[in-house]
Amino acid sequence: MAEVTLSHVRKVYPNGAVAVEDFNLAVRDREFLVLVGPSGCGKSTTLRMVAGLEEITSGTISIDGTVVNSLPPKDRDIAMVFQNYALYPHMTVKENMAFGLKLRHTPKAEIEHRIDEVAEVLGLKPYLSRLPKQLSGGQRQRVALGRAIVRQPKVFLFDEPLSNLDAKMRVEMREEIHRLHLRLDATILYVTHDQTEAMTLGDRIVVMENGHIRQVADPIRLYDDPENQFSAGFIGTPPMNMLAMTADGQGALMCAAGRLELPQAILPSLQQGQSILFGVRPEHLIRTVQTTPFENALRAEVDIVEQMGAEAYVHFSIAGVRMTARTKPDWNVRHGEVYYLQPELERICLFDPVTGVRIRP
Repeated sequence: MAEVTLSHVRKVYPNGAVAVEDFNLAVRDREFLVLVGPSGCGKSTTLRMVAGLEEITSGTISIDGTVVNSLPPKDRDIAMVFQNYALYPHMTVKENMAFGLKLRHTPKAEIEHRIDEVAEVLGLKPYLSRLPKQLSGGQRQRVALGRAIVRQPKVFLFDEPLSNLDAKMRVEMREEIHRLHLRLDATILYVTHDQTEAMTLGDRIVVMENGHIRQVADPIRLYDDPENQFSAGFIGTPPMNMLAMTADGQGALMCAAGRLELPQAILPSLQQGQSILFGVRPEHLIRTVQTTPFENALRAEVDIVEQMGAEAYVHFSIAGVRMTARTKPDWNVRHGEVYYLQPELERICLFDPVTGVRIRP
């Protein structure tokens, strides 16, 4: 396999729109790296520049140590799996899988061997003589995967390959792709807007916003230790709760819903009256037994309860802001009731409300 390096890559369209700005990234050999972010953040454009389907405005892209800026897609030794499968409708499954190999004049016996091997792995042997229209969405996606795998490229590129599947099929195909990575030991660059896909598949995750990289980290660090407000809010379901508070100059934060005294271990240098964005994950909001205000709790009025089976999401109004607690399903609360919630203060995050950057001790 191979490393992929993007150095100061920039993409500007003729109308002046900047899609990607000063993008610097090194994808390690055999790594599964995921680009994630909202629609329009530049993640698919970045992938297409690696593939050679989009010209870069400036910067360099290297695959296995070779600068590929001027190489056409066919000479980059990559294989791409698209969102819409991109199968030839008039070709059978076998013909679709063989097409790229035939263009490279691969010997017929080798083509047969590769297709047989990959079809066995993907469970496609019973469908080799079928046309794409005779397959389900999940089966078509397997064919698209198989067509990429038989190429045996240096790098696999996935552009939101599961977005057209239903929820159950997305979970199954996610597992399939994970198993394939373990089996192939391949370098994979994967684009998705679904943060669950990113968290479950990626060795590392690149969070993008407006053409910029906001954070690069493994899934656990990204979830537990976000570098900025955007990463904290984008990763996690439900997302991290955010509440505007004010420092009292004595190691505590205040708002209309209560006062929180910060532990010394996480206490940054804050000025009296300084505005702070207080972040806490839904699972780190704990209901107390008290019924009157007290230290280190926030007054919360129940809005909506969503029962999820194994857990429940309780949506509260806290100082006029909607916040969510992830709880056990037997947490018996009703609309309009008032409770006091204790954040696990050792697990909170503080952000600058203007820049969104994490404030640390």
